[in-house]
Amino acid sequence: MGNLLYLIAVILIIFWAVGFFAYSAGGIIHVLLVIAIIAILLRVIQGDRIIK
Repeated sequence: MGNLLYLIAVILIIFWAVGFFAYSAGGIIHVLLVIAIIAILLRVIQGDRIIK
């Protein structure tokens, strides 16, 4: 689940970068950036919890 969250965050950052330079997507790109940053922060805070 953590890898999927990280993958989604990376994809959102890529979309934000493309939209930032294209100026065609408007404010939704910045919302995607915020979501991606939150996802990355959650991943860093949670870390890799291994259940034995």
